[in-house]
Amino acid sequence: MIPLSTPQLALAKVQEIILKHGVKDPVIVVAIRGYYRDTMGKPGANDRGIYDDAMFIVSARHFSSWNANTDPSVHRPGIASLMPGVHRYKRGNHGISRPGGGYPAFRPATRDEALPVSRDGIKDPKPGVAINIHKGSRNSTSSEGCQTLPPHQWDAFYSTLDRELREHKQSSFPYILTE
Repeated sequence: MIPLSTPQLALAKVQEIILKHGVKDPVIVVAIRGYYRDTMGKPGANDRGIYDDAMFIVSARHFSSWNANTDPSVHRPGIASLMPGVHRYKRGNHGISRPGGGYPAFRPATRDEALPVSRDGIKDPKPGVAINIHKGSRNSTSSEGCQTLPPHQWDAFYSTLDRELREHKQSSFPYILTE
């Protein structure tokens, strides 16, 4: 399920989130898990398998909002959910194990691509690896822990963020995930 419109949070509110996390990079992505918590899916719940979250690209000259998914698509023992916080990402490919090497996306900027996660049914889980930001699909959010955007928004999101990173000569960016 995809909302009919993009998130409508004011720039000032997104800047409050950035300030709270102490991030000062020129280009920042902010995601809000459960943005549509009471208007999509089960009221009061953080649903899986729907684009009920929000992402924002912020720079000195740019502000845009996007529908997103920050949860795995399903409940399954061991499946990863990225923990809220500040995580660094960089350009890379998603689906690199597929023939042709996948498609342009964003990957964790840590050396081993490990990020803190919770895992369904597991206490003290191992870190998640390759929790990418990539294109979802029409029939699914296509996530085993990744952060995804609806397919009809992906190309514009990727090109906008890529352009901002290039203009600000930034090779990686902070991704703030909040609830």
